[in-house]
Amino acid sequence: MSCGRAPKKSLHSKARTSPYPGSKVERSHVPNDKVDWLVEWEDYSPVEYTANSVLAGPKWADPEIGVKNFAPNFNEKDGQVERKSQSGPYNVENGRPRNPVGRTGIVGRGLLGRWGPNHAADPLITRWKRDVSGNKEVHPLSGKNILQFIAIKRKDCGEWAIPGGMVDPGEKLSAALKREFSEEALNSLQKSSTEKEEMEKQLNRLFSQDHFEVYKGYVDDPRNTDNAWMETEAVNYHDESGEIMDSLHLEAGDDAGKVKWVDIGEKLRLYASHAEFIRLVAEKRGAHWSEDPNLGCRVGAGI
Repeated sequence: MSCGRAPKKSLHSKARTSPYPGSKVERSHVPNDKVDWLVEWEDYSPVEYTANSVLAGPKWADPEIGVKNFAPNFNEKDGQVERKSQSGPYNVENGRPRNPVGRTGIVGRGLLGRWGPNHAADPLITRWKRDVSGNKEVHPLSGKNILQFIAIKRKDCGEWAIPGGMVDPGEKLSAALKREFSEEALNSLQKSSTEKEEMEKQLNRLFSQDHFEVYKGYVDDPRNTDNAWMETEAVNYHDESGEIMDSLHLEAGDDAGKVKWVDIGEKLRLYASHAEFIRLVAEKRGAHWSEDPNLGCRVGAGI
């Protein structure tokens, strides 16, 4: 794999881990050689599981397949709900969409609201690490400048992650990226109108800065099932001088337990495929990643 190129889709692994998040449900074991749907497996008997929080019918969730007046248009825009996959057309078997990467050991939706793709937005905010004099810090082994990103600690699993979240029906990606970042990393929902106004001004500056699409597609997420899966668009916004982010106070909110700046490097352990997104950003920005100066791109776990 050449530097700066998104990793090609490979076998998902986190999407086959047990127990399923937030439950004691054990997936049916799916060996590596049986993940692909093209491999025949007559004895495949996945567990059926959809969380009660989804079955309760919140506005962000679909009804069950077969419910009266629910006839989703898979593989296309279905009213305000985007049911197209960023990976291309997916198969629908017995009225249920089928995970494009392969078997997971669970059918139903688990914790996910939508049948098929569940679209998220991951804003990856970066700056250069600087010393007390304001100079960029250089890693002593790689000789490259150290890049930092804003990470949140998820309340649901305790893992550090990019402060992203779900794209609302009909919402533009750019709006979702800014909304999720402000809610999770700045606690915007708890701010006064005056504070929100000033925050919005700085956020507009930040989100008009140098940026690029890091990744777009399927995510190997522990919430995925055979019939529902996570997809994301991860975008890096870089504050070159650090001035904008200095004017914004980090404060955990919404689904975040904590929020902080984290140094980027290969030892990072993050939620789902987030470490791989971070690696791509480090390569794009020419920042430190590996402590081995002779190591270029690391072939990591596929997204």
